[in-house]
Amino acid sequence: MAEIISKHTGNMSFSTQLDGHEIIMDSDVDFGGKDLGPRPKPLLLIALAGCTGMDVVSLLNKMRVEFSDFEIKVSGDLTDEHPKYYRKIHVTYYICTEEKYYSKVEKAVALSQERYCGVSYMLSKAADLSHEIIYL
Repeated sequence: MAEIISKHTGNMSFSTQLDGHEIIMDSDVDFGGKDLGPRPKPLLLIALAGCTGMDVVSLLNKMRVEFSDFEIKVSGDLTDEHPKYYRKIHVTYYICTEEKYYSKVEKAVALSQERYCGVSYMLSKAADLSHEIIYL
């Protein structure tokens, strides 16, 4: 079982120790915070980018795909009403590789999205999750 403890550090700020790293979350000044760290909901998008990105890199390495300039953009569309949540999430994979590897890149992304990335799986239960690949 995974477990974390987030400690209130004043105003709207919380500090969490995770794998030996401190993560600070805070709110905007307009909402009582001091902008000491990111907001909680966008951290979900970061977790998605990291999870699927690590999957894709691992799979491409196993497939012996040569690539460079790999980036992932995750966009989330929040609802207007409370509780605000991401109703739509779109993942864009930007990758520089030769055309001969395109089918392997597509396979790696599909495997990550459909089989390996637990963050994608969880978020797909709450939001419309889509993705695309842009070759550089």
